[in-house]
Amino acid sequence: MDIVEAIRTRKSIRGFRPDPVPKEILRDILNIATRAPSAMNTQPWEITVIAGEVLENIKRGNIEMLESGAIPNPNVSVQPFEGVYRQRQVDLAVQIFQLMGIAREDKAKRAEWLKRGFRFFDAPAAFILSVDKSLKPWWELFDFGAISQTICLAALNYGLGTCIEDQGVMYPEVIRKYTGIPESKRIIICIPIGYPDWDFPANRLESKREPVEAITTWCGFD
Repeated sequence: MDIVEAIRTRKSIRGFRPDPVPKEILRDILNIATRAPSAMNTQPWEITVIAGEVLENIKRGNIEMLESGAIPNPNVSVQPFEGVYRQRQVDLAVQIFQLMGIAREDKAKRAEWLKRGFRFFDAPAAFILSVDKSLKPWWELFDFGAISQTICLAALNYGLGTCIEDQGVMYPEVIRKYTGIPESKRIIICIPIGYPDWDFPANRLESKREPVEAITTWCGFD
């Protein structure tokens, strides 16, 4: 797939077919994605690929924690958005709920939608990205953004969809229990991956982008 087409057509997939993704394809994607840039070539990412029984155990463990009222305790905390950033977040949620037919007052459907994120959107596989705690927080997040985007773009070459999300790793104790990721690592993000279910309503979402003129300052040009 042409790289420009891949960038323009990539989207977050929130509904997947149950078909398993061959390990060889997942390995190929990582061989491509690990060419992503990192600060001074430090390559801080450590990747755990989950599928099958391990993934199902994590999904079940996440939901049990969520339904028990356990407060999520992610290794990377994000402060609530404010101003225009919060508005963009709200606009996205409105678009998704409209596509899914979830009314604002329908608490049951909203709760079920929330669970989907903790179940990796029911994808048949997922990447979990972590980093050694010896590295100082925040700076390496730039590198993780680079490899995450590259994973998502490479996946398109194989007809696969992805979604960069944090709900799947909001209970790191569940992740560690079933993957063996040690306490010496910070779990950063997860990327569910699989063959998109194009009949799933939320997959029709076309999220909006600000025009270049609204976010760019040109200096030194005529």
